[in-house]
Amino acid sequence: MKTREEAHDLLKKYTETDSLRKHAYAVEAALSHYAKQLGEDDTLWSVTGLLHDFDYEKYPTAEPGGHPYVGCQILRDEGYPEEMIEAIMGHAHYTGVPRTTTLAKYLFACDELSGLVTASVLVRPDKSIHQLEVSSVKKKLKDKAFARGVNREDVRMGAEEIQLDLDTHIGNVIAALRARSDLLGLSGV
Repeated sequence: MKTREEAHDLLKKYTETDSLRKHAYAVEAALSHYAKQLGEDDTLWSVTGLLHDFDYEKYPTAEPGGHPYVGCQILRDEGYPEEMIEAIMGHAHYTGVPRTTTLAKYLFACDELSGLVTASVLVRPDKSIHQLEVSSVKKKLKDKAFARGVNREDVRMGAEEIQLDLDTHIGNVIAALRARSDLLGLSGV
């Protein structure tokens, strides 16, 4: 298994925008949080979160030759574990790869929700995750005009796949992102 530092170097090589890097850090934080809760391999889960979208900027199309197909081939060539590659393929519905492992289910569950939580913080006057409540995120989830890129059905389906009620899952993701608020730029103004 590659180290987090090696994975981070790969992320930086392919991902130039700060916003997509921060999304990777947010999903990494959420997966690391859950890995610790579940007694799973924190390095594997963290690196999976960090690299799940690393190829998106350079290969944004949803077809073979695009994301995540190209990225997963790069990961395979670099010697990353097949469990990680399968989870990354499964986080995109259009690949047709089923989410059969715990890692794959949690990656899917944390991806869209991490984006929604981040967006919910960035519209707050204080820009701080430390006062964000589950009810605020749920309110934003219902507002289809807010963070239009977040697939609401994926958020709900993700919670179902990991067999958590939505409130608990949102609370866990908020807690995970709070723990890394400085890195994510969510500590407030």
